[in-house]
Parts: sequence; structure tokens; C-alpha cells
Amino acid sequence: MQTDQTIEDMIERHVPPLMNVIHSQIESASCPESIKEAMLYSLNAGGKRIRPLLLIMAAQSYKPVTSSAYKLGAALEMIHTYSLIHDDLPSMDNDDYRRGKPTNHRVYGEALAILAGDALLTESFQLVSDISEDDMHPRDIVHITRRMSESAGIRGMVGGQVADIEGEDRTLRLEELEWIHRHKTGALLEFAVEAGGILGGAPEGDIAALKIYAENLGLAFQIKDDILDVEGDAEIIGKPVGSDTDNQKSTYPSLLTLSEAKNKLDAHIQTAADALRTVSCDASALLSILQYVAKRDR
Repeated sequence: MQTDQTIEDMIERHVPPLMNVIHSQIESASCPESIKEAMLYSLNAGGKRIRPLLLIMAAQSYKPVTSSAYKLGAALEMIHTYSLIHDDLPSMDNDDYRRGKPTNHRVYGEALAILAGDALLTESFQLVSDISEDDMHPRDIVHITRRMSESAGIRGMVGGQVADIEGEDRTLRLEELEWIHRHKTGALLEFAVEAGGILGGAPEGDIAALKIYAENLGLAFQIKDDILDVEGDAEIIGKPVGSDTDNQKSTYPSLLTLSEAKNKLDAHIQTAADALRTVSCDASALLSILQYVAKRDR
């Protein structure tokens, strides 16, 4: 079951209700307005919302979208946004701009930026706890909660971030770089399609194929990031290019060559597309997201 064929269609149809869930969750909280403002500043900064769209479109591949899909998608976007706020901090990447706008800590200060990230992470789990049992069996809600924790924490994104930091002072081996990206970037992407498939009632074989798709999508996403850092347009990307080279950071183009990195990107895109061909649903929307990742310019 699919009605959204392009990334633009998906954004137009699904991002407004997704953002409504996010705004409602934060604005209804009884807390200082300053923390709400800081949280929403980064959440409203734009972007394609790839992670929640992956979740929503995986679910929609099997059955009509429900409010629970938007709650899960909102939780995922909150986790992703918290990670960006913390990544930009002076103690981490020390970035002044994100998507063409001043980073959270430049606007609100380090203390409030840290707390905004903390709040987004914890609010994400409250959203998952609100999923309707009419849409998902309680045991699946528990499974989703555990998998979200794994994907966001030391077994996933945080673990990848730590390995990335510890590898900054040396040249990484290619397999080390891939491990970092499978965890730092890929873990949440894999969770997105797994959670969407479970919500949609996908058979176990399809869930396995969707995870292969997401794993390769995640690696392709990071390789494309590395390529854009070499040959992207700073005005389109919204941040300076060449920073990885300036900082002597290990990337796919630096460990391979730019041409070999592009070949590796194509190989992961093909593997992901092949995995989609084995599922029992119409996965055209997920294929569109894959094509967007391959061709994006920001």
C-alpha cells in the first residue's frame, strides 16, 4: 500500500502531522518556556526528516498510517535532534552553524543547549509509552522501546560517537570507519525501518530485508556526507565544506579516493535496492528515499 512516490510527496503529506505531534508534546509540558523554546528551535530548523519518514513509509508499506506512526516518528526525530545539539557543542564538534542557522548553544548558551538535548531524549520515550495498544501489541511496544534504547545508546549511536571521538587523533582503518558509521548513523536508521515494519505488521522475513536495506542506506548516507564535504556547495549544505580535510579526519575519500568512495556509495545503494526487491509489499516509497540519499546535495 503506497500513495507517496517522491520525497517531496512524503514531506508534504507526513511532516506537518509529525511536527504537530512534536509541538503538542513540548508545548503542553509544564516547564520553563526557555527550555521549550530551545528544544523547538532545533526541531524547527528544517531538514528532510529522513528518519521519521523511513519509519512512517515502512509502516505505510503494509497498512494505512495511524497516529502511532507519527508518535514513533516524532520520538525518533527528537532523538536525532538531541544528538545534533550535543554534537555541535564546543566540547564535541564545536560547530557554529547547523542547516544555515546558528547552532543551539550559540543562541541559548551551552547549559540550556545541553538540557534541551537531555529533554528531547527523555521526551522521546514518553511518546513511545503513549502508543495505542490498538495499533501495536504491548509486547511489541516493549520490544520497540528496548530497540530504541539500544539504537540511541552505547550499543548504537552513542557508542559510535565515542569511537569517532577516540579515532580523531589517528588514521582509521576502513573497517573501523564503517563500524563507527554503522553505529553512529546507521543504528537509528535501522531502528526506523524495523519499528515501522513492526507497526505495519510486516512478516519476519520482510523485517530482516528492511534491516539490510537500512544498514546499507546508513552507510551510503555517511559516504555521501563525506563526498559532499569534498565537493559540495557550502551555501546549499549550510556549513563550510572541507572541514573534515582541514581537521585530518578519516573519511571514505581520504582512506580510499574520491572515485572509489563514489563506487562504494553505488554498491551500498544497489545492495539496499536489492533487499527491497525481496519484500512482500510495495516498497516504492522506501526506494525513493534511497534514491534521494544517493543524489542529495546537502
